[in-house]
Amino acid sequence: MTGSDALIVRPLSALDRSEWGDLWTSYLEFYETTRPQNFYDTYFERLLGDDPQDFHCLVAEQNGKLVGLTHYLFHRHGWSVENVCYLQDLYASPEVRGTGVGRKLIEAVYDAADADGCPTVYWLTQDFNAEARKLYDRIGKVTPFIKYQRR
Repeated sequence: MTGSDALIVRPLSALDRSEWGDLWTSYLEFYETTRPQNFYDTYFERLLGDDPQDFHCLVAEQNGKLVGLTHYLFHRHGWSVENVCYLQDLYASPEVRGTGVGRKLIEAVYDAADADGCPTVYWLTQDFNAEARKLYDRIGKVTPFIKYQRR
């Protein structure tokens, strides 16, 4: 990347509301789900807040446009004295996939976890997300856990 198209990973700002909403809508569509507009507003406010129990957001910006996002959360864990970090959402716009945006966002979450004293970062993905799993196999380690949830 040249200086003019360099990728910047940074915290979400209040000025990002519209572009963040577009990215998150695309992310939700990929997973075949939606959320009502009032939920977007609440979630965005929480992402900008300072409650340590709320999610954090980093965005990837290129040429003045948001091209990716990640939402992550620090929480306690029953098998660790230190908090752990859950990377809940990761999304890169289709036009920038394969250019390192996903990797840079994950590495930025790794850095945030390290700064917070969290030795563990984990995430889930669906089995059909083959393209993203190629990256995840290079930057993470698949575990033998299978997720269940309440009916």
